[in-house]
Amino acid sequence: MSGERLARAIAAIDAANADDPSTIVVDGVARPKEQAHAEMMTAWVQRLDPDADDAQLLAARAHHLRRWVVPRADYPDGRAGYLRWRTAQKKRHADDVAAILTAEGYAESTIARVQSIVRKEGLGHGDPAVQTHEDALCLVFLQTQFDDLIARLGHERSVEVVAKTLAKMSERGREVALGLPLSEAGAAVVREALAPG
Repeated sequence: MSGERLARAIAAIDAANADDPSTIVVDGVARPKEQAHAEMMTAWVQRLDPDADDAQLLAARAHHLRRWVVPRADYPDGRAGYLRWRTAQKKRHADDVAAILTAEGYAESTIARVQSIVRKEGLGHGDPAVQTHEDALCLVFLQTQFDDLIARLGHERSVEVVAKTLAKMSERGREVALGLPLSEAGAAVVREALAPG
């Protein structure tokens, strides 16, 4: 029963993300961006934590649920505007996944746990599920958006961003990140981001 319900909930999340007007090419196939990211996120969580429970898998699948609905451009430029947008998005993702999970009959405690992971509550404070979620999120970013970021921001600014990203990851997450196949420009940014001082 639990397996069937999990499959139905994941299918509902995937259906909601299938409407993403932005696409990303994965293995040579153009896919709705957030749907593809959600699948990659789920795969990373399962790889990083083979014992991940349903709440972790659901949070991974719904981490950016229908993210395109509220564009970044709706908020002011700069870091303050970005943080306001990101906070609003985390709340909306958590609310949207709660509606899906309620319809599938999940207990309130499970829904609350999924929402907590989606909002990344307790990151850096000893919650291993939230840390795994953050590691997976950073790995998907490095896999899918890293070269675009470097092209947009340039080498020096990208080093700053990647240093902050790596600082949020666990030691294991950083080890996995260093093993990713990166472009020459990407590898140079990571090396400099990890350099002491």
